[in-house]
Amino acid sequence: MMLLSLGGCTSGDWRTASRASAGIAPDPGVTEEAVLIVFGADTWGWRGWFSIHTWIAAKRSGEKMYTVYDVVGWRASNGQSVMQIAQDVPDRYWFGEKPRVIKQYRGAGVDKLIAEVDKAAQDYPWKNTYTIFPGPNSNTFIAWIAKQVPELELSLPLSAIGSGYVD
Repeated sequence: MMLLSLGGCTSGDWRTASRASAGIAPDPGVTEEAVLIVFGADTWGWRGWFSIHTWIAAKRSGEKMYTVYDVVGWRASNGQSVMQIAQDVPDRYWFGEKPRVIKQYRGAGVDKLIAEVDKAAQDYPWKNTYTIFPGPNSNTFIAWIAKQVPELELSLPLSAIGSGYVD
């Protein structure tokens, strides 16, 4: 008997898919230490069978909100930059798909790491360009940051399609 896994293939409507917190990130209201988390979640629909969307969430020591660093292609159709740096929910479901932690840092030295990530994000060369394959895309953005900040020691999984665009 052959079983077919439909994980990552959402059949609902992306407009009504969950964007709620998955409850993974430490509560910034009670967590004083610095936190930096790289998240990944299956992409919407059939693409989720083989690809993920990645982003970074960070909060400096004492901050009560997370800053989320991400790239989303549809922003370009609204005349916006595809790259966004904004205070947001750090561990949102990615249109119904639960995020998972790829890498996490907490505590001493993380404020410095966050500053380096922020600088790398500000210097990202494809802020207004998005191509699903081969890139630049959301995974290209996180791979770019990882290359600029080797202290992250971040290796994205093979399912982070577009991450090789910066090599």
